[in-house]
Amino acid sequence: MVSITLSVPPEIKKRMEKFPEINWSGLVRKTIEQKTSELEWKEKMLEKLEEDREFEEWAVKMGRKVNEGIAKRREKEEQ
Repeated sequence: MVSITLSVPPEIKKRMEKFPEINWSGLVRKTIEQKTSELEWKEKMLEKLEEDREFEEWAVKMGRKVNEGIAKRREKEEQ
């Protein structure tokens, strides 16, 4: 496992010392793991949204073509 150094202000360190039963290193490790998982999930969802956006743009184009065809057909019927 890789080690990192974390700096906290002295007043925070004093407050942390009030709770010696807490494994602060483990807490920080778990929090980092959770946050990175959330960010990875968010990245995946943004990629999926981008894929969906391409489909949505295609669907809008097709819808416009259909509407144009319907409008032309109605024009011909009215003449």
